[in-house]
Amino acid sequence: MRKLLVPVLLLALVGLAFAGGKTEGAAAAAKAKIGLCFDVGGKGDKSFNDSAFAGLVKLAKDYKGFIKDDPDKISFGTDVELKHMSPKEGGQDREQIARVLAEEGYNPIFAVGFLYTDSVAKLAKEFPKTQWVLIDGFIADLTATSNTTCLSFAEHEGSFLIGALVGLMVKDQKIGFLGGMDIPLIHKFEGGYIAGALYTNPALRDEKKLLAQYAGKDPTAFNDPKTGEAIAQAFYKQGAEIIYHASGGTGNGLFKAARDAKKYAIGVDSDQGYIYSTSANAEEKDIGKWILTSMLKRVDNSVYLTAKDFIDKGKVAGGYRTFGLANDGVGVAVNDFNRDKLQPYMAKLDEIKAKIIGGAITVPDDDAKVKDWAAATFK
Repeated sequence: MRKLLVPVLLLALVGLAFAGGKTEGAAAAAKAKIGLCFDVGGKGDKSFNDSAFAGLVKLAKDYKGFIKDDPDKISFGTDVELKHMSPKEGGQDREQIARVLAEEGYNPIFAVGFLYTDSVAKLAKEFPKTQWVLIDGFIADLTATSNTTCLSFAEHEGSFLIGALVGLMVKDQKIGFLGGMDIPLIHKFEGGYIAGALYTNPALRDEKKLLAQYAGKDPTAFNDPKTGEAIAQAFYKQGAEIIYHASGGTGNGLFKAARDAKKYAIGVDSDQGYIYSTSANAEEKDIGKWILTSMLKRVDNSVYLTAKDFIDKGKVAGGYRTFGLANDGVGVAVNDFNRDKLQPYMAKLDEIKAKIIGGAITVPDDDAKVKDWAAATFK
């Protein structure tokens, strides 16, 4: 059986990039122009957006391309032109930046995050010759001939493996979950996580052992490290041994709290432990010691594979595409910094992964469904 997913080597990819490629006037020579709109927090969030950025870097490397206007001056040639834009802190200009990319001739255009849903639905009508790729959002009634493609992930499956790992590692201590914005998508992470913990550790079937809190009700909850740190500090003081987050940049506050409490935290989307542990910043490097692993949500793969279809075939099929355990869309990060810590549990996690893929384990996709799932599973 395949091993669990390897980490997103974002920093390594960036390190391979060089500024020697000529980018002036490259737009006219490029065989393809691909745009991407980040969610709030933008590039550098060490999470969701950075995973998408890693997909752009891989495209540039594999297709002799460059990322226009990027401060890192990533360039491997001029065959493919890539460009990303970030919304303002409140995200109020999402539609505006997506429109800019469309007017500049980028096609396809990736919109990273469900908050782009209304904007993509509108712009897809205004720019019918542009292929729009919406990550984490849903637009009804799409077909293969639509100029919109919705990419989704089985976050609950990857989170189940994280919960199973936590359940194997703790005895009867409490565990925690830090969510970003209080929305169904993030409850999907929580549901899988709790179910996985209950599956491997009967002691955690006591609800008093499970701590969960969300950072807020609006999109800023995904970029609020101070609130994340405060919630995590409270959880650790209440006895939480390990805390898993699905909160974007807010999770950076969790990591600081974990370092201070000398307890483990678990990241999300990108391999956050690797990113911190390889940082040139001494404090971040120290924090990396306390990031046990991360639930990889392979936004990088979704961006790369979808753009690859366009470059190779000249088109992207409209409709819907899901990335889960079966196609390496989600998983557990294993790297040189955590491999020894995870090794005792890998065989069990591989076994659980196979059962999920094979259908022997059905994972609840919302924490509200866990109680009924547990009643049916542990009877």
